[in-house]
Amino acid sequence: MSDSASIEQAWREHHPYLVNLAYQMTGDIGDAEDVAQEAFLRLARNDPERLDDVRAWLTVVAGRLCLDHVRSARSRLEHPDSGLVLESSASAAADPADRVTLDDQVRAALFEVLNRLSPGERVAFVLHDVFAVPFDAIAETVGRPVGTCRQLARRARAKFTTAAHRPFDVAAVEHRQVMQTFISACASGDVTALTAVLDPTVWGVGTVLADPAPPRQINHGPDAVATNLLRYLGPGTTLVCGVAGQPVLLAYDHRRLFAVVTLTIRGGLVAKIEATADPSARMR
Repeated sequence: MSDSASIEQAWREHHPYLVNLAYQMTGDIGDAEDVAQEAFLRLARNDPERLDDVRAWLTVVAGRLCLDHVRSARSRLEHPDSGLVLESSASAAADPADRVTLDDQVRAALFEVLNRLSPGERVAFVLHDVFAVPFDAIAETVGRPVGTCRQLARRARAKFTTAAHRPFDVAAVEHRQVMQTFISACASGDVTALTAVLDPTVWGVGTVLADPAPPRQINHGPDAVATNLLRYLGPGTTLVCGVAGQPVLLAYDHRRLFAVVTLTIRGGLVAKIEATADPSARMR
């Protein structure tokens, strides 16, 4: 297999995972996509055929890039430039009083907590507790001993649990693979892979934010639900996990959030899908 073909295959297989991982650590879809792009550029400068585990290699590289990003962001917050102006991700032409963006509703739930963590704690927590990366790989990423990385993740978990006022959700760990399969299937437009993760009795309901609001769309059964999902969340859409510990996905189009998708997972399958979409946020 040529180097170009190897990179293309790695992109198809691991790009959705890498963007999702980077988003959990940076909190910004643009930064997450930039991190993933840089990781693949570095992969292209190596020989993928010589790597035992391309996904693990990309995870370490992306983790280091995110760690640098988080450290830099924290430094800017702690030592702000008096001339720095912080801008909202919303369009400057929109009046904030006219509508509340989806970003405001969903991002705070995760990043209010993550912002309380040190850069090392955040990276260790996300890599281990969210993506099940072993501590030896995390140690390579953050440049600290394995024991220290365990302590970082433990401290982060304690802060997260205290802030959330609830025990750590074990179900979230069990749901992780289902959500990643769901994201990968949508990214590739693979209807077979998508229907395989849907319960036979699955149903989906969609709510559109518009004035006047149109009737809610309801679909029943794996085939109808999968077909409708790929119509709106197929290739070209970026899906990431939006709220740590919860089966909530954020859908982006050209780095603009346009939908929030909540999954109900039972027995390792998606039993219900609830989507809230803002069509005005999609690029035309």
